[in-house]
Amino acid sequence: MPKVVDHQARRVQVADAVQRLITERGLDQVTVARTAAEAGVSVGHVQHYFSTKDEMVLFTHERVVQKTLERVSALEERSRRERLPIRDVVVDGLAEWLPVDPPRRSAHRVTLAFVGRTVDNPRLAQAHAETGRLIRSMLAGAVRNGKECGEVPADSDPDLAALELHSLVEGLALQLGSDPDGAASRSALDLVSARVKAVFPGRCRQYE
Repeated sequence: MPKVVDHQARRVQVADAVQRLITERGLDQVTVARTAAEAGVSVGHVQHYFSTKDEMVLFTHERVVQKTLERVSALEERSRRERLPIRDVVVDGLAEWLPVDPPRRSAHRVTLAFVGRTVDNPRLAQAHAETGRLIRSMLAGAVRNGKECGEVPADSDPDLAALELHSLVEGLALQLGSDPDGAASRSALDLVSARVKAVFPGRCRQYE
């Protein structure tokens, strides 16, 4: 019986190796040979699934984003079970994008490497723009839900609020990425919490 090959699992195996190399040594150290050695596979294996370095970086970044979005979705599911205010979910969801612990710092290192490659690669630039639009769309949806339940003032602009919160987190991520100090991380989380509370100052009527 022919062997069934899980091609997605093999691509993920390479992507995980790329992420470890970026995290520990930087993007310049990501080569096909080093990636193959890190993943424990042959050079031909890597080249079978990725024809260029940018393809490896793109897939690795997509995997990092997907894992972050899965954690955010889990927060939303928990909020419904525990009847949490929307602002609490938004605070925790935004925190998933901040490099405040080793796993999230590793993800941020991949993002920085990826963004650097977008300057010369339109395909990567488009993927980066799509990720940003998705995050802002999710934030705007949360603001609209907040308006419906009473946490957000009726005259608030969901798109503007989403842009503010997304820009804040992206800026803080850059700062923390270059100076991952524990006190700075706590201050960043406090700032995110304060700005979200300013957008969601009310109480949700659906839980009363």
